[in-house]
Amino acid sequence: MYGELKTDLLKTIEEIREAGLYKSERVIATPQNASVRVGSGDEVLNFCANNYLGLADHPQLIEAAKKALDDWGFGMASVRFICGTQEPHKELERKLSEFLGTEDTILYSSCFDANGGLFETLLGAEDAIISDELNHASIIDGVRLSKARRFRYKNRDMDDLERQLKDAADARYRLIATDGVFSMDGYLAPLDEICDLAERYNALVMVDDSHAVGFTGPTGRGTPELFGVQDRVDIVTGTLGKALGGASGGYTSGRKEIVELLRQRSRPYLFSNSLAPSITAAAIATLDMLSNSSELLVQLRSNTELFRRRMTEEGFDLLPGEHPIIPVMIGDAAEAAKLADLLLEQGIYVIGFSYPVVPHGKARIRTQMSASHTTEDVNRAVDAFIAARAKM
Repeated sequence: MYGELKTDLLKTIEEIREAGLYKSERVIATPQNASVRVGSGDEVLNFCANNYLGLADHPQLIEAAKKALDDWGFGMASVRFICGTQEPHKELERKLSEFLGTEDTILYSSCFDANGGLFETLLGAEDAIISDELNHASIIDGVRLSKARRFRYKNRDMDDLERQLKDAADARYRLIATDGVFSMDGYLAPLDEICDLAERYNALVMVDDSHAVGFTGPTGRGTPELFGVQDRVDIVTGTLGKALGGASGGYTSGRKEIVELLRQRSRPYLFSNSLAPSITAAAIATLDMLSNSSELLVQLRSNTELFRRRMTEEGFDLLPGEHPIIPVMIGDAAEAAKLADLLLEQGIYVIGFSYPVVPHGKARIRTQMSASHTTEDVNRAVDAFIAARAKM
């Protein structure tokens, strides 16, 4: 049987290559940082990591992880409700709740698991989920696992959201699900308007804030803080694998009764190993750092403003916004891949994004700023874009 399947697989893979959509994995031979070495080559500036605050290789986090290895061991070898809960797990959940301004928090192995275990636990066939069309794949998959009716509204389109809420008026419970930041575009969900509609139509609000927590909002508490709706959002999911240290792990935070039910019924929580002690301790150290200093936020915002301004002045097509995700629009998938290769030759590590990660005809170089970049690094990246464009 596999012989027939193998033939089909090879054909599909070749079609992906011919379309210029094949995604190769470059091997990084150094720790994650502002500069990395790709394979056996020279070090290059890294402008494609989700390392927003530059913490993935921060000495304080590494020290906290090392100490946790000595104090708490390497792994848990258990799920939380059997023998997989240590004091650091509870401390991290408390600190996340304090940081986000929520009532309670539950940890997961990833935010993908957090979203995967959310909807089917809370909602049934008599309920409705109204989801933004550009939500992350983990929300889409989590919604599919639920028996709730599914409604989809156009990206950040409040008129369409209102139409979907009206169509779902006969549901027992209605839940609006949205990304806080849409990662392919860097666009922000208008949470103040979403919460207004939710209150008007008696709906709950869920936000995946993976690309915001730690650096968005006045003190980095995320998009609910930015829009002043922390007390109006019912559920926030997020990751520890981006700004908050860049390792792994995720969480769901919000109303205490929701979190309590997730501990009892959420399948990824009940059937996946607990977060490793070293990662838990490093995440605690991250939250302590962010609570005591805004230095990293200031640097990240300065780098973002500089890159956006210079690239716009040089005539590059950028999607508008203020987020450190800054897509440089190319259009054609093959051209985006070629530009990424040329930039690597110039010492800038970026990746071309194309279908199915983004729609056909919307290929781009998705650059991402980090607080670990210097002003010189940002200027060098812009100059590299200019030089690479001249070779296209």
